[in-house]
Amino acid sequence: MKGADIFQDLFVLELASNHWGDLDRGLKIIRECGQVARFNGVRAALKLQFRDVDTFVHQDFRARDDIRYVKKTLDTQMPWASYARMVEAVRRFSMITMATPFDEASVDKCVELGVQIIKIASSDIKDWVLIEKIAKTGKPAIMSTGGSSLKDVDDIVGFFNKRGIPLAINHCVSLYPSEDSELELNQIDFLVDRYPDNVIGYSTHEYHDWHSSVMMAYAKGARTFERHVDIEADGIPVSPYCSRPEQIDTWFKAFKKAQEMCGAPGTAKRIPPDREVRYLDALVRGAYAKRDLKAGEALSVENVYFAIPLQQGQISCRELIDAEVIVTDIPADAPVLFAAIDSPYGAESELSRTIRDRGIPVA
Repeated sequence: MKGADIFQDLFVLELASNHWGDLDRGLKIIRECGQVARFNGVRAALKLQFRDVDTFVHQDFRARDDIRYVKKTLDTQMPWASYARMVEAVRRFSMITMATPFDEASVDKCVELGVQIIKIASSDIKDWVLIEKIAKTGKPAIMSTGGSSLKDVDDIVGFFNKRGIPLAINHCVSLYPSEDSELELNQIDFLVDRYPDNVIGYSTHEYHDWHSSVMMAYAKGARTFERHVDIEADGIPVSPYCSRPEQIDTWFKAFKKAQEMCGAPGTAKRIPPDREVRYLDALVRGAYAKRDLKAGEALSVENVYFAIPLQQGQISCRELIDAEVIVTDIPADAPVLFAAIDSPYGAESELSRTIRDRGIPVA
């Protein structure tokens, strides 16, 4: 789909509300994560979360401390001017700008601030008022599947695909944090098979290591990856599902190793390098005469045997064809050379040069 290349090998660094309403802290997170992304040479997006807090939280509940989501939303409230500063900082570090809007006014802010990718949160996968507003922007979007039904995912994928809007689908387990036994990485296989026209990704909240799952996810076909990020600063504890800059570095390096180990894309047969071909050719058996063979005889598996080494110019077990005519006598146990049979390879020609250097020199 046109525009979907923005998702390829993309790392989404989710800042969420880890700025705690403090612009300087938010800018520091962006700076430290941006440096790690730049030093590793990866494509990274720094994702913010947008809420129009004055309308997002109902006025009758704004004083409530017993509703965690309400309290944290109010505690981390930040003016739009500060978000604009952070979006600009993301650009300065050559990262892709991205945001999760949780209401319609925030979608308008994504457009106003020139945010490149919009994220649809797992909690909003059935919020069709919000989804339709996001789709009207025409911007590439990423959705997470945490807690969703198959119908939920089918509906939203069909909605975006019919409109030609690039949509990446992240396998996600919405448990904060997630244990290794809860990662369900085989879901990536399912998503790749079910939605071949969409980029599939992996959004993770695990906390035990930063290399194993990204390597497995890449090998299974995930091409966009997401983690929450934070820093040790200001006496604020880092949540166990968040990754610090040094852990992000490990994550990026594991991805690079997975790319190296997986090699070429799995959509076509790999072309082996010459070094590999030469190594295997050295193990191929050559044809040797079982007895004295006379010119005019027909060559067959009955009058030859196969053994290593394959000698230069010799017919191998791969090429012997019954009934080819021998044009010169071949003594017992001697190699059967292409020059000894009636073949276009037998004469000194361009064809013969293609096999001349194969194998060890004839004794």
